[in-house]
Amino acid sequence: MSGGSAAQMEDAVIDSETLLDVLLHQRENRVGDSVYKMVQCDFAYNSNRMEGSRLTPEQTRMVFGRKEISGEGIPLDDILEAMNHFEAFDAVLDRSGDPLDADLLRSLHGTLKAGTTQARNPLYSVGDYKRYENVVGAFDLPTTPPEKVEAEMEALLRGYERAGRHDLDDVLSFHVAFERIHPFSDGNGRIGRLIMFKECLRNGIVPFIITDDLRAFYIRGLQRFHEERGWLRDTCLTAQDRFIERYLPLAESYAEAMAAALGGGPSGDGREGGGIR
Repeated sequence: MSGGSAAQMEDAVIDSETLLDVLLHQRENRVGDSVYKMVQCDFAYNSNRMEGSRLTPEQTRMVFGRKEISGEGIPLDDILEAMNHFEAFDAVLDRSGDPLDADLLRSLHGTLKAGTTQARNPLYSVGDYKRYENVVGAFDLPTTPPEKVEAEMEALLRGYERAGRHDLDDVLSFHVAFERIHPFSDGNGRIGRLIMFKECLRNGIVPFIITDDLRAFYIRGLQRFHEERGWLRDTCLTAQDRFIERYLPLAESYAEAMAAALGGGPSGDGREGGGIR
């Protein structure tokens, strides 16, 4: 792992494995005001907001709680994509240890866009690679033509998996390459950020959420990654710092409570470390 990311892990109060266990345990036991709910709502709000969603943080929390949504002029697709992002994040947690492959990416895209206006239009090929040329919306960069997407994605995935365990720079490099290919008709940014979260969990890296206030820095980092990798990296390290401060102390407290309740390590078998599922 590269230096900055290693320092981030040293500062973290718990490791990514224990964080994953906490998130899964809270989800499966329907814990109310939980780290799982916070991460779900913050991630869905910010990632969708960056792509034009009109939902507020409070409305996003209401969607998560399946409550009535108040407010005028809220597109149905914004509500559906918030709900779908929750489901896609659950899939990321469930498959956090799996290798990346095309089936996983297609599945996440199908989940994110399920029931939306785009899902009813075959041109958008929801759950499959794009059928027409598109651009990276934030800065109108050309992307891979549809007829070359499958081959380029196969090469990207094969090269990434062949490398074995990854550090933060590897995850970011994959993210940039994925966004440059832009394999889906829409939703590439959100799928890409979900994959970054998954790969951080898989590789023992502090995960992070790119918040809407970091959007301009994030986009600049994507746009100029091949000139100066530090811009995107510094943005993600800032997001990691925020993640550590906001979520990890609460996750650590829950893990300790589980350990005490189960009598031993978090797994309940006397072991130390992660594993409280």
